[in-house]
Order: sequence, then structure tokens, then C-alpha cells
Amino acid sequence: MKRFFFLLLFTLNMAVTTAVHAEKADSDQPTNVESNQMAYDDVKQINTFTGNVVLTRGSLIMKANKMVVTQDPAGYQYATLYAAPGAAATFRQKRDGGPNLWIEGEAERIEYDGKAELLKLFSKAKMRRLEGIKPTDEAQGEFISYDSHAEFFSVNNTVTGESKPGAGRVKVVIQPHTTAKEK
Repeated sequence: MKRFFFLLLFTLNMAVTTAVHAEKADSDQPTNVESNQMAYDDVKQINTFTGNVVLTRGSLIMKANKMVVTQDPAGYQYATLYAAPGAAATFRQKRDGGPNLWIEGEAERIEYDGKAELLKLFSKAKMRRLEGIKPTDEAQGEFISYDSHAEFFSVNNTVTGESKPGAGRVKVVIQPHTTAKEK
């Protein structure tokens, strides 16, 4: 029934939504970053990492050519990842609900809000829900917003996060799901 509800949302709205659950333990983990270079502005609380950047926070792994990280007074972190020309910035995160469930995505720019647990993917955005390495659902468009706290993502046909007539189409592939009894 839950699956039917989400299929109904796909057909009724211009923005596509579906349930996903990020691993809850990730929010309590430290953030580790590796790169070729780092510059830190202590006054503005801004870290700029360049060259083969890899961010790891629990099961969350983000990769880019450049990443700018800020931290607010409460300690929440915000990151903007930039792809190299012709490439994509990426993320991958384990989902709750099973031992080998994942969500992954890519875009030319990714913004991560650690406080709201929100990822925004801009330009040539793609996301996939996986069981192991097998895709279960896929979505692509010019903008994808993934809210792991509220457990949904939306796909729009412009990089502004709006859907506009004539601006292109979003594409979603929903794989059939079977239960153990049906196999």
C-alpha cells in the first residue's frame, strides 16, 4: 500500500517524491575530509578543500574536485561540492531498513546542510536507491532535493528547484518490488 501511495504521488505532482531513509547513526559521526590542499579562514569559519576531495561521515561518502565547508556557532556543518569540468560530484549513503540498502547521487554541484540533513543536487542531477548493487529506483533532472530527515526526495526540471513548462523533463524508473513470499 505504501508503494502505491508513492506511485500516486509520481503521477499527481510535477515534483517527484519517494521515501528514503538515511542511516540515523551518521548524524552523530565526525566528519573526515581528505584532499590535495586545504585553506582555512578561522574568522569566517570556512574550510576550502581542493583536489580529489573525499568527505566521510559515518556511511556518508561525498567526492568532488572542490568543497567549501562552513560551520555555524552551534557546530552544524554545511558543505558545497563542485565537480571538475565534465565530471560529477557524488555522494553515497547507507539507508536504514536493511543490511545492504543505499542511496547515491551525482551532479555538477551538491550542497549539504548538516543541520537539516538536506542534500541539494544541481545540474545533471541523478539519484539511485540500491539494494546492494541493484538499483531499485532511479531519478534524474536538473535539480534534486533529498531530505533524509523527512525521508523523501523531489526532482525538478530547472536548476532553481522549480518545475517550469518547456524547461525539460524529469525521468524516473521505478523497479517492481517483490516480497520473499512472491519469489
